[in-house]
Amino acid sequence: MPVKADIGATGRFDEIRPYRDDEVKDVIARLICDREFIDTLAQQKFKWLADLLPWCIRPLIRGALKRALGRAGSVAEFQQIVGVQLRRLLDRVADGVVFSGAEKLEHDRAYLFVSNHRDIAMDPAMVDLALDEQGLATTRIAIGDNLLTKAFTSDLMRLNKSFIVKRSVTDRRQKLAALKDLSAYIQHSLEVDGESVWIAQREGRAKDGRDLTETALLKMLVLNKAKEQGFGEAFARLPIVPVAVSYEWDPCDAAKARELYSLQATGVYEKGPHEDIESIYEGIFGYKGHIEVAFGRQLTEHFADAESAARAIDRQIVDNYRLQGSHILAWQRLFGHSETVDRLKQKQVDIDWASKAQMLDARLAQVPAAHRDLFLAAYANPVQRWLDVNSDECPRDSGGT
Repeated sequence: MPVKADIGATGRFDEIRPYRDDEVKDVIARLICDREFIDTLAQQKFKWLADLLPWCIRPLIRGALKRALGRAGSVAEFQQIVGVQLRRLLDRVADGVVFSGAEKLEHDRAYLFVSNHRDIAMDPAMVDLALDEQGLATTRIAIGDNLLTKAFTSDLMRLNKSFIVKRSVTDRRQKLAALKDLSAYIQHSLEVDGESVWIAQREGRAKDGRDLTETALLKMLVLNKAKEQGFGEAFARLPIVPVAVSYEWDPCDAAKARELYSLQATGVYEKGPHEDIESIYEGIFGYKGHIEVAFGRQLTEHFADAESAARAIDRQIVDNYRLQGSHILAWQRLFGHSETVDRLKQKQVDIDWASKAQMLDARLAQVPAAHRDLFLAAYANPVQRWLDVNSDECPRDSGGT
């Protein structure tokens, strides 16, 4: 097992690394005193009271935070508190969670988990929860700096073992330097610190429901290879395990459809100043239905290039992704009858299809008519991906997404 190291010892990664245990107390104290953080919580939880009597609600929230987080003196203790709250939350916003494949992972190894990406906070949280259920260590989580528009969001994420991906850098030379640092940090985490890493298979969520690994991501992972090394030799050192995360319902489905429609109709979409924070909140606290998280097998093949490696990751994600009732019904709404999809549907004997259809109708009714095909396509595309990979029955691309 690799020797644990102090991730801040050299200072090279200080701008992007997660917080260390010796920093936890100070960061929590800073969060409790952060008025903007307190006001954000107040607006999300008690909006009418926060608008009417903000001076009254602030001390109550600060007191609750002190009671909840004040005893955390390490990252592990902070995550333990968060984990208890997450399990309680899932009892309210999910209709069951199923984990598979994590039991095959070795306890004394670090892995690079590459997963599909549907929800900003919940995807890595669900992976970590699955690992914790098996007594395995949680991961260090890659998160883009575009999500850290507030100081308190950066503090919260870095307390939860997140490290920062500098997406906002635009200068070409600085961008390359940032990517090399990111690549080096991931390698350092895996090989020196012995800490597993979670990273999404693509930059940003798959708002259209099509889970495709970006080759640029895989090339970034080997940016620090020796000059004489080829891609395959350097890539083979990475202990990559693909992970498929499937939600029956997406709390952000209407917002994603709105963004896709704007891009389709005008070519642009202007985000609100703190829209990502709102998406994080909605993704965490919104209803998700049934959830499944499936870990694949570690990649052991030799890949000549990033394209072939991406295809191998994609295949595992497609094979392990749970096609839920919402996905199959949405596909049928768009395309109608298909013997292959009918067989997929018949295998799911535990689903009350009439009830699921009513739920889909209720969600669809809240979406503007112009957005509805894109809304349905985001649910249907996992089925279409499965068809593309597993059968000869391949109808048109759903929704042009």
